[in-house]
Amino acid sequence: MKTLIKNGIIVNSDETLRANLLIEGENISQITQSEPDVDLVIDATKKFIFPGLIDMHVHFRDPGFEYKDDVISGSQTAVASGVTTCLPMANTKPVNDNASITRAMIKKAKECGLIDLLPIAAITKSQNGKELTEMGDLLSAGAVAFSDDGLPVSDSSVMRAALEYSKMFGSFCISHSEDCSLCRSGVMHEGKVSAVLGLRGMAREKEEIAVSRDMLLAKLTGGHIHIAHVSSAYSLKIIEMAKRDGINITCEATPHHFTFSDEELLKNAYDTNFKMSPPLREISDVKAVRDALKSGLIDVIATDHAPHHSDEKIVEFDRAPFGILGLQTLVPLTLKLVSEGVISLEKMSALCSANPAKLLRLANKGKIAAGMLADIAIIDPDISYVYDEKINRSKSINSPLFGKRLQGACVKTLKNGKVVFDFAEFGL
Repeated sequence: MKTLIKNGIIVNSDETLRANLLIEGENISQITQSEPDVDLVIDATKKFIFPGLIDMHVHFRDPGFEYKDDVISGSQTAVASGVTTCLPMANTKPVNDNASITRAMIKKAKECGLIDLLPIAAITKSQNGKELTEMGDLLSAGAVAFSDDGLPVSDSSVMRAALEYSKMFGSFCISHSEDCSLCRSGVMHEGKVSAVLGLRGMAREKEEIAVSRDMLLAKLTGGHIHIAHVSSAYSLKIIEMAKRDGINITCEATPHHFTFSDEELLKNAYDTNFKMSPPLREISDVKAVRDALKSGLIDVIATDHAPHHSDEKIVEFDRAPFGILGLQTLVPLTLKLVSEGVISLEKMSALCSANPAKLLRLANKGKIAAGMLADIAIIDPDISYVYDEKINRSKSINSPLFGKRLQGACVKTLKNGKVVFDFAEFGL
């Protein structure tokens, strides 16, 4: 089948150009100014044509917590966001710590047929922080990286071994940077706002200590450490120093950490949809994250999409689980960075597609070019809509933006050359 996407603006990490895009079968055939005869024509006038977005940090809750989301609903949510490749974390039930679970997750995603699912396997068995998983078996089954995510490895000797083994296998470890001994049962950022609200705080140093340790272990082993959802200004200083010294470290930021500060909880007191880990920090930290996105210090934007059932969130702030939805607000919040002059469209393409593809060694993704896989996100920066039950594709609704008017969305997603999402499905 031949498909032509015409009149759009192609956005790669190194250039933008107004041209038509010819797709033949599963691959991009050519970028052209002509309009050849095809089976399907998609008019992308006044829209951006991005390479399919790659989300390196999601929670699909499958297996074990399918009432929150599962691989199918997660895939549907992803393509409604322009995301064609997802990396789900290992904190499932049972934990993704063996090859059979990894293979089952991938099989379910393939049967659904909407996205490429590349699981992140656990660093330690049952995420117990003690005994390493069989990394070689997990990678052979289709896992691409390792993380104990919300249960970070506290034993430095275990983390050292994880970096050594992952390096040997050509992979890497992802750190949910948290010194749990310093958490003190905190539920939000420790500062003026937590004092005003009477909520237990989590000092930003708990993140910075963990980032420092894992950076030093990467220095010791030569392994690749990727820092998940960086949220602290000083964490970014540590990462900048490490990169300057040639340490193999990369990092990601989430849309909620470059959009919201802890002051949102003064306006929306005790709203558990503003509760996440790491927590929303002070305005100075938000500015530091935005500056790091602008400078290129931050490598990737990832959503940390974390669905929770309403019954779990509509409780006292102390009792609610950490985490919010992120996939379907990725595009509008990142486009807001573009409109505010923080990043360019090209930088958005790099952060959301080209850089993740490079880190994951996905040679056929991350760029609009002849011969590349036809994973495409067509984005309309001007479309305005209310993010509500008509739009939402997750089983959960735990987003502080639910019910709010947003601007900018993916209006068509193509996976392997086939249209797998059309905004018209929403009937708005």
